[in-house]
Formats: sequence, structure tokens, C-alpha cells
Amino acid sequence: MGEEIKRVARTLIHKGTIIEYYVDTMRLPDGKEAQWDFIRHNGAAAVVPVMEDGRILMVTQYRNALERYTLEIPAGGLNPGEATDGAAARELEEETGYASQDLELLLSLRTTVAFCNEKIDIYVARNLKKTHQHLDEDEFLCVEAYTMEQLEQMILSQKIEDSKTIAALMAYKVKYGI
Repeated sequence: MGEEIKRVARTLIHKGTIIEYYVDTMRLPDGKEAQWDFIRHNGAAAVVPVMEDGRILMVTQYRNALERYTLEIPAGGLNPGEATDGAAARELEEETGYASQDLELLLSLRTTVAFCNEKIDIYVARNLKKTHQHLDEDEFLCVEAYTMEQLEQMILSQKIEDSKTIAALMAYKVKYGI
């Protein structure tokens, strides 16, 4: 591919609750320098919760960046030192009020490789047991179950736009022949 691109400096611009925003100074193959944005994220986990009848539990919640409610699979950021399977199990119970000891890694994805290092490990949860929700102070969400056919139609009609949700549902469908 030619000469290497090398970071020569990284400046923290802002440290937020879930991200850190940096400006990187990069040396390009032609010797010039450029400023590139970089967002550091601690990672996340998500889960496709499959009920006994095959329906999938989904959560509707308000997303500030879009200024509207979205329909998504349960997900959340990693706590310091937390494994992704533990985070997926925690988010499943917190957001849906169901628990599972039967988690299987479905896929890992990078959300926005152009400027962010966020990685989400997505699990399938089966053998769900009803418990109760443990929502965070600032979480207000609704839980509903949908068939795969309903979810596919919502993806195609752009009612579901969240990338992790679309990738997870399509990978689940392909892997399990649903």
C-alpha cells in the first residue's frame, strides 16, 4: 500500500460520560500532516433476546442524537473491567426484565470505523426467565416482542434504522435459518 500513516500527536478535546473526543495529528505518506477526529469509546454489548415462541424482545427508547424514539435490541456500555457477556446479561435484565443463562456470541461489530473505536459484541439469549426491569435513572423505555417477519418489514420500511439492531437481526436470521 505504500508508506505508512503515523499518528504524531493526540489532543484530548473533551471527556464525556461515554466517550472521549480527540484531535489526532497524522503524518501522511507524502510527509504532510493532517488533523483527524477520533472518538474513544469503552465498548458495549447487546443482545437478541429470543422468547420460547421465537419472537424477539425489542426496546423503544428516546435517543437524543436523533431527537426521537427508536426501536432497538437491548444494549449498553461496558462497566470498567466488565466482560461483554456479563454486560449483555446485565442489559438484558435491566432493560427487558428477563434474564438468561444461555448466551451465545452472535457477532462483533465496529459502529463507525472512520472516526470511532466503538466495538459491540452482540449475543443471542435463549431460555429467558421473567424477572423485573432495573432501569437506570435516566432510562424510560418500552419492551415489546416481535416476530422476525415483523422486524424485517420494519427494517425495510426504515422504522428500524439502528445499525447494531439491523446487523444483529440479519445475522441471527442467517445463522439460525429463521
